[in-house]
Amino acid sequence: MALNKSMHPRNRYKDKPPDFVYLASKYPEFQKHVQTTLTGRVTLNFKEPEAVRALTCTLLKEDFGLTIEIPLERLIPTVPLRLNYIHWVEDLIGGQGNPRRGIDIGTGASCIYPLLGATMNGWFFLATEVDDICFNYAKKNVEQNHLAELIKVVKVPQKTLLMDALKEESIVYDFCMCNPPFFANQLEAKGVNSRNSRRPPPSSINTGGVTEIMAEGGELEFVKRIIHDSLQLKKRLRWYSCMLGKKCSLAPLKDELRKQGVSKVTHTEFCQGRTMRWALAWSFYDDVPVPSPPCKKRKLDKARKPLTFTVLKPTVAELQAQAPSIGCTDTSPTENVSAWLEKILTDLKILHKRVPCGEAELSLFLTAVENTWIHARQKRRDQGRHLRELPRAKPASATNTSTPAVPGADAPAPEETTAECSNGKERDEQHNPEKGVDVPLESPTESNDVAVSGPQNPETVQHFLFKCLVNMKEEENDVVVEMHWVEGENKDLMNQLCTCLKNSLFRQVAKPT
Repeated sequence: MALNKSMHPRNRYKDKPPDFVYLASKYPEFQKHVQTTLTGRVTLNFKEPEAVRALTCTLLKEDFGLTIEIPLERLIPTVPLRLNYIHWVEDLIGGQGNPRRGIDIGTGASCIYPLLGATMNGWFFLATEVDDICFNYAKKNVEQNHLAELIKVVKVPQKTLLMDALKEESIVYDFCMCNPPFFANQLEAKGVNSRNSRRPPPSSINTGGVTEIMAEGGELEFVKRIIHDSLQLKKRLRWYSCMLGKKCSLAPLKDELRKQGVSKVTHTEFCQGRTMRWALAWSFYDDVPVPSPPCKKRKLDKARKPLTFTVLKPTVAELQAQAPSIGCTDTSPTENVSAWLEKILTDLKILHKRVPCGEAELSLFLTAVENTWIHARQKRRDQGRHLRELPRAKPASATNTSTPAVPGADAPAPEETTAECSNGKERDEQHNPEKGVDVPLESPTESNDVAVSGPQNPETVQHFLFKCLVNMKEEENDVVVEMHWVEGENKDLMNQLCTCLKNSLFRQVAKPT
């Protein structure tokens, strides 16, 4: 059962997925549906409705003490996803355990949100349902779990959302929840024209009755109807919320709330395995705290993979052979590669220093103040061309016989004029590198923060393009180089530098001896 590390932090399945082996040994009904692969792994076929139902009923029994029945022709909920929604509602209303009143719009045959909310937190629920079969099963599930004092299941007419359900009520509710029909028609329900062609097919079966999975206009129009009801009810509920099956529905619904002048709006995303869901919540109360979308934090916290390249054993050997030319006498492959990288970084005027690291590794902390590695090949070519095109003085006899271009004027020789112009242009180009002129790295007049300010600590320098950590470690006589991003303006610059360092090492080996 694939679960996701980005699930709600209080979700009991986040760090402890269900143990199918244990559940199969304890529950015979569940054991019928598990399969053992050739490698000994116990799995479940999520394409079979009976298997999905067995898992849901088993988890509710084992972890929450709930006994429920669900018909195969109605929606079978997944417990980790429903738990994510319950925990987010807890965040909205400010905690767990306190007596709260909520509404579940379209509770379904399982009545899972009220059952979980009442069992975990002692919440009171008004659960509405339009489908006769779902209504009967929901009532039965509430009664057999002895929760009728906390959960009231009511049958409402078709297309009823909040207004009709609350017209005879005077209670102020803390929240409403809704798992709306996601699809507008049968084609969408089958995935036609609604899924990106590059996405893998769904990993589980789509069960559910027509009223549970389809509505006129799909989830977008369904939730808009809830928004319009909320504009009339306003402070009868502290928080209105809905779960969404499509990320593309989020933006237009937030725009709708903005047009209606609703300022207290937030959203989130529910992650569980390969399944993603989104949720939207809004309030007309000025005093309610609005949780920040956790999806932003999740993206910020997402681990960045390092950029890597491998210096193979033959290349390492050649670098070792040439190492004395740069003053490196250590025979360690890692030390030799590090010495060559330090030379290249020095030539590129990139601040660097060695820092403590793990055993059998070497680490360099880099700070790039100026982009000196871009177009390095073009700079080398321009430097070579410049040396070939230096003006040469003519023999003295030729100079003596030259005639001024203007009578009475001591005009310089054509060669002197060319040289003077060339040198003037060269000075101007070196003085204005922003004009797109490639300046040779070795140019003594190159404007460079490092050259002007002298040696600086790469960890404390204030103005920089980016900082990164370079780790080198030996793996089976090869040396693996990893570049880990630390901070800066643009990670693409580190990618460019990584390519430059790799090519410079290989170019050193390819030089004729």
